[in-house]
Formats: sequence, C-alpha cells, structure tokens
Amino acid sequence: MLLRTTVVDASTCKPIKGAAVDVWHCDAAGVYSGVNGDTGTFLRGIQRTDARGLATFVTIFPGWYQGRTTHIHVKVHLGGNVVHTGQLYFPEAAVTAAAKAQPYSLRGEPDTRNAADAIYRNGGSRSLTRVTKDASGRTVASITMGVHRS
Repeated sequence: MLLRTTVVDASTCKPIKGAAVDVWHCDAAGVYSGVNGDTGTFLRGIQRTDARGLATFVTIFPGWYQGRTTHIHVKVHLGGNVVHTGQLYFPEAAVTAAAKAQPYSLRGEPDTRNAADAIYRNGGSRSLTRVTKDASGRTVASITMGVHRS
C-alpha cells in the first residue's frame, strides 16, 4: 500500500513543508513492533513533507486486533513539537477486501468495524482515508490533515 499524507495549516489550508509525519500500525496478524519487549521497527516510519505538504510511505494495508477497527497511528511534528496525534481509518469496503486476501484471511473478518469503534465514533470520520488503486493495482490510501502550527 502507498500511504499519501498531506499536511496543511488548519488556519490557511496552505501546505506545510518540512513537517515530520510519524506513522505506525500492526501487521496482518494484529502485531505491532516495539511492544511487549520487542525491539523491532517494522511498520513504523517517519517522512518529511515536501513543498506540497506531501509525505508518502510504502507499507502494507494495516491488520486489526480484537476490539479495534483497522487503523494507522499518526503524529505530526513541527519544529520539534507534536502538533497532531491521531489515527487514520479506512472505508469498510477496503477493510472487507483486505480481509479476503492472504495473509489477512487467515484471521477472518475484523471483529470491530468503524461504527462500533469507540475512538472512531469520537470524530474518526474526519480521519477516513480515501482508498483507490494505482495503475499497477497497488492500494493507495490518501488523506489531508489540517494542523495548527503551535
């Protein structure tokens, strides 16, 4: 999956160049790196935004774990300060399609959908990615995040 995150100033809607976008998510089995004594760094990364406010990540479609809808954690850093902490979500059709493909299908359908997720219900629809396919058939998830500079 290609994750395209665009960071803009929430007051002016102008792109922010040089913001550090930090993302992390679980794998198809619902496992995160760097947790419970694991020192791994898989499915974690930081990219700086370009002049258009765009930071891209080559990753996989996130897995899921019990009690949570499919999501990616995100932080945006400006000048050493965290100016946004949130989660990115996916349309149900994209989650259902992923759940049918290997290795996700080994776990079956997620037990929690967006509407049933406590965090999603608290404004998650504003963090819903737009999911498309590129010319090669790769999944592309895109979102624009408005942040306050301080």
